[in-house]
Amino acid sequence: MATYVVGDIQGCLSCLEKLLAKVHFNAARDQLRAVGDLVNRGPSSLETLRFCMSLGDRFRTVLGNHDLHLLAVAQGARPPNYKDTLQDILTAPDRHHIFAWLRRQPLLIREGKYCIVHAGIPPNWTLDEAAIHAREVEDALADPAASAAFLNSMYGNEPRCWNDRLEGNDRLRVITNYLTRMRYCDAEGNLELQNKMPPPQGPAGYLPWYAHKQRKTANDDIIFGHWASLNGAAIGPHLYPLDTGCVWGGRLRLMCLETGQYFHQSCASRTPIPSK
Repeated sequence: MATYVVGDIQGCLSCLEKLLAKVHFNAARDQLRAVGDLVNRGPSSLETLRFCMSLGDRFRTVLGNHDLHLLAVAQGARPPNYKDTLQDILTAPDRHHIFAWLRRQPLLIREGKYCIVHAGIPPNWTLDEAAIHAREVEDALADPAASAAFLNSMYGNEPRCWNDRLEGNDRLRVITNYLTRMRYCDAEGNLELQNKMPPPQGPAGYLPWYAHKQRKTANDDIIFGHWASLNGAAIGPHLYPLDTGCVWGGRLRLMCLETGQYFHQSCASRTPIPSK
């Protein structure tokens, strides 16, 4: 048995299928995990969700910002973006089953010694704290009334930093921004959410979340996606970036947890990675 973790699929199902074939993935024996962003921008978001769901308890994913965006659009909390490729999901006959399944997915998974998260863990949180706060959002999403209220107020860049005294949707929003949108922040966890460029092209006064010397998770093994322009570069010990820009004409990356080995599948060229 092997456990694999795949980077941001974003509707590129054919790339995923080729990559799984390359490692001889056996759904009766192996496990598949994902760093989120199963959907959007790619050509086969609906089929990707159906495939992942078909694996049953052999598959688990954390939610990414695009997955949450889909839930917000489905809720009517947000209009579709002109770049979205979600319409087939929104009109699918099994859409309500899909949305219910998505709302039950976590924001953080612990798999053996590894933590799997979409964007990262802010330097001001321990892994235990991140797991506790992730469950706050997970509980809100799982409750129909709370889910509607949260998705209607999810978008926004404020508060920029965690505070234990935060309450309600402000509290849930900053947790969500840390775990699903973060790239750059300062040592106290103040977020800069506009810049998508890789270091050293980041905003003045901020560092990548993983680069702060006093980061509380410096000795924890963290697998993450979200940051396509890193292109899976080696960024330090205990860090495993899996977003290698599949949907932007790059590659889809798969990591075997038992061996630490990476596998890749090149994808057809689409759109350049956005810088802003």
